[in-house]
Amino acid sequence: MFTKNNNSGVWVFNTNGVIRLIENPQAESQGSSSSRRKVLVHLPTGEVVSSYSSLEQILTGLGWERYYGGDPDLFQFHKHSSIDLISLPRDFSKFNSVYMYDIVIKNPNVFHVRDM
Repeated sequence: MFTKNNNSGVWVFNTNGVIRLIENPQAESQGSSSSRRKVLVHLPTGEVVSSYSSLEQILTGLGWERYYGGDPDLFQFHKHSSIDLISLPRDFSKFNSVYMYDIVIKNPNVFHVRDM
């Protein structure tokens, strides 16, 4: 395992090629539940995305469509005008900052990730 620090946390590189970001390495190593939770905010309305149904409504308005050809464990969206694909875990409780930042990058100036 190899780790690299940056301003947003610690990137952990495992020997099997899996990479993950630990946003609060002290809290994770101590098993603390006091780490701040991230939320995805829809900037035009200022609302926190609290379900996939609300996220789907926003993404549909931005030209994204549901993609049904992939993994049944994923909730996916694609856009005809790009090669981008947004893949999210079907279980919203597993929707974390990694997925949120993917949405932010693919929809500039529409979403923002904030600490709750």
